Amino acid sequence: MTKLLQNRTTGVVLTLAIVALAMTTSIIHFRLGGLLFTLNSIGYAGLAVMYVIGAIAPSTLVERFSWFPRLALPGFAAMTIAGYLAIGPYFTLGWITKGVEVALITLVALDVVRVYGSPFGLVRTAWTSVFGTSESGTAVTA
Repeated sequence: MTKLLQNRTTGVVLTLAIVALAMTTSIIHFRLGGLLFTLNSIGYAGLAVMYVIGAIAPSTLVERFSWFPRLALPGFAAMTIAGYLAIGPYFTLGWITKGVEVALITLVALDVVRVYGSPFGLVRTAWTSVFGTSESGTAVTA
């Protein structure tokens, strides 16, 4: 991993960009109205808040589960894209929002590499935080 990705400033800028993109798509969905769009908006806003808490909170419990929004946010965005492609309605703002969501997924993937070294590092951390052991079954002490 390059020194640029290990830089604290890079982490702050990356987190701010991720939160800005998540809130952008949240606001767009909220303004569209209707139950489905409103629930989607709440999901994006909630995950953005969780992302910030995971990035800045010094609590041991928060640090233990800071992997969750890094997994949930791109998954939520991918499902939103899939839902849009399956259901529609297809219009310009919808395609712009999908572009924002693809950018969001890309930045979260970059953040995962920055924090965990690879997607496998994220999986290893998640496994350990939930089950308390590594994949090989050995106990992990914190």
